Amino acid sequence: MKHLTEQQIAAMAPNASAVANAKKIVKSGGFTHLARSADDTFYMGDCKGSGSSVYSVSVDFIDEAAPVCRCSCPSRQFPCKHGLALMLKLLEDEPWETCEIPQTILDKRARKEAREEKKEEKGRTDGEAKKSTKASKPASLAARTKKLKKQLDGLAMAESMVNELLNAGLATLKGSSLKTYQDLAKQLGDYYLPGPERLIRTLILQMQDLEKAGVENGIRERGIAESAGTLVRLRALIRKSRAWLTEKLEQGNVEDENSVLYEELGGIWTLDRLNELGLKKENARLLQLSFQESCDMARKELVDQGWWIDLDSGELSVTCHYRPLKALKYVKEEDSVSDMVRVPCLSYYPGTGNRRIRWDRQEFEPVTSAVMSEVRAHACASVKEAVKAAKNELKNTLSSGRYGCLLSYALIGHSAEELTDETTLGLMDHDNTTIRLADRPGDQPGVFRLTQLPDPGFLENQVLFGVLWYSTELHAICLHPYAVITDQAVVRLLY
Repeated sequence: MKHLTEQQIAAMAPNASAVANAKKIVKSGGFTHLARSADDTFYMGDCKGSGSSVYSVSVDFIDEAAPVCRCSCPSRQFPCKHGLALMLKLLEDEPWETCEIPQTILDKRARKEAREEKKEEKGRTDGEAKKSTKASKPASLAARTKKLKKQLDGLAMAESMVNELLNAGLATLKGSSLKTYQDLAKQLGDYYLPGPERLIRTLILQMQDLEKAGVENGIRERGIAESAGTLVRLRALIRKSRAWLTEKLEQGNVEDENSVLYEELGGIWTLDRLNELGLKKENARLLQLSFQESCDMARKELVDQGWWIDLDSGELSVTCHYRPLKALKYVKEEDSVSDMVRVPCLSYYPGTGNRRIRWDRQEFEPVTSAVMSEVRAHACASVKEAVKAAKNELKNTLSSGRYGCLLSYALIGHSAEELTDETTLGLMDHDNTTIRLADRPGDQPGVFRLTQLPDPGFLENQVLFGVLWYSTELHAICLHPYAVITDQAVVRLLY
């Protein structure tokens, strides 16, 4: 029998509700027939559907890293709840009949193998003929050059808007002028600039929220600071991008390259291109430290964000999975991962600090005490060192405003000398240096949950994972706690 874990099955599910529905099918005895091939690469079953309908479900494990679920139901989710339920049945100790692999499945395997061989052959020939291919397609180069020039025209238009706002003030962005800037944001999409378009939409949403807030000082001051920060980020993106695109045109280098500006302008990286640029690592071992879901109304998307640590290097990285609000039913939803993940080829996005990562294949392994020891060994022992590293990243106007770090601490509590307010918490390292713990606006709260931990020992001589960020209200760098790392487990504060 094929050995699977519930974590592996959940990772394949399009969303959490699909897993929940699959469990209901298993619990209610939805399968009337179960069979498997003698070589354990193929499993099939008949599952009760709505009314008198019965669905034929199968899972093909010829590629163990990427099982293929097939079902006769009309669902547009892959795998559907019936396919997930069939895999969940593998967790139960029940007898399965032995069957022959259907010819249709064998034919599909053969076609898939032929496609993969063709793809490998194409990859080999493409590598040899790369230079000649570029030389033989001047039209492609001309199209890219035209696109860069179009982007420069769009950036000039956006810069004019920014200068108007800087001269007139953010307070003028209201009423009828909001409609003008909304139209401008739409126009930037025609100039291949979805990145600046999103920033303008973000600015508009922030100013609309300010109007609703009225005269409440605390909320208004924070909103003004956020809006000003968005405007500064937009201005910096325009200036840096214009210089970058102009240089590329002058040098005749119109290909996408290892630069964070490509994605900031709205470019989309493929795994193949990232690997071509050498932004990859083979056989990486990762452990997720935190996971949260947020809604970006400027993008009109839900964002599934996970924080991961590379167990070998200690590098902290981020995964971001975007799901359009209008297509939530059809886009796979990411979820938290409690197992260790082994990735054959890990791809990095250009950037500094906590780089974004992606991969297409993974294997799950149990988290042992040895794994937790590796995580804790990568923790920084000094608050001063962590803050110094964060400053170098946070001063970059194009940064996310967060700097993930692992900090070894002696104590978390109200007793730090600088923290006279009893409602605040601070972290003290083993050199008696303290830093204030505060929730970053826009993120899920984590500070209060530290006071709700069941074991007081979690607040002494442990390791904390969190993000360092600059508070415009306190005029200081604060630490937003995401998880406590003990020698046995990752105790998550965000969920």
